Amino acid sequence: MRLLNRTAGRLSRHRRGPLAGLAVLLLGLLISGSLYTALAPAQADNQPSETEQVAQGKELFLASCSFCHGQNGEGVPTVREGYQLGPSLVGVGAAAVDFQVGTGRMPMASPGAQAPRKKVIFTDEETAALAAYVASLGPGPAIPNESDYSIEGLSEEEREEAISRGGQIFLTNCTACHNFNGAGGAMPRGGYAPSLHGVEGKYIYEALLTGPQQMPNFSNGNLSPEEKRDVIAYLGSLEETPEYAGFTLGGLGPVSEGLFAWVVGIGGLVGAAVWIASHTTRSNKNKVDA
Repeated sequence: MRLLNRTAGRLSRHRRGPLAGLAVLLLGLLISGSLYTALAPAQADNQPSETEQVAQGKELFLASCSFCHGQNGEGVPTVREGYQLGPSLVGVGAAAVDFQVGTGRMPMASPGAQAPRKKVIFTDEETAALAAYVASLGPGPAIPNESDYSIEGLSEEEREEAISRGGQIFLTNCTACHNFNGAGGAMPRGGYAPSLHGVEGKYIYEALLTGPQQMPNFSNGNLSPEEKRDVIAYLGSLEETPEYAGFTLGGLGPVSEGLFAWVVGIGGLVGAAVWIASHTTRSNKNKVDA
């Protein structure tokens, strides 16, 4: 018992030492800081606020977009009545900006019937800022989340059902312009329906939602978010399905197939007939007068 009392007294004297309080304080700060770092939600230190993002987007808009779309996104009419150099962007929403700018279609080098996909000029942060500014001009479709257009998390049976439904919707509403294979096709007035092969699901969803160029828009009242997702699933399945027939001829349907049949098939037969006729044995013997 005396030994225990002596040990306790020695520890008590150490605790009363001048450095003991400081050591306990530092240890407490270290433990609390470690716990906060491990348990606190991650936050982006450089994440701009919504107001700052809109202000940045406005600066980019005035420098790169206002010549065609106006200082306030109201659009710029041309000399010909009824035509516009750039349409109004009031109410088109962030989704339209994310599609047009994110695919490089905007800004255009010059006004035309079609805005082709090209190299993207703006960074992701600048695209988000432009989208935030245009969204502030008037209510419109928002940028979709990945869960809106992805079939991840569905069972195999549910995926097959989604692809089947999407195929029916696509064949009913989209094949007239984009072809049954999604390879695209010609449109009136110099436009065309672009190929959908290799296009990201987000951009297909945004195109359905906003209707770029000559394409009609399919709002959630026309096609529900689930139906849009199913269409995207169907298009994705086309790229994964092997071509059992061999050469696809671009997937352009009966036009390319008929042209191939005429040029190669009938042309080959005509060539074979000419070759046979030119190599037929002929007699040079003069006929004897009767």
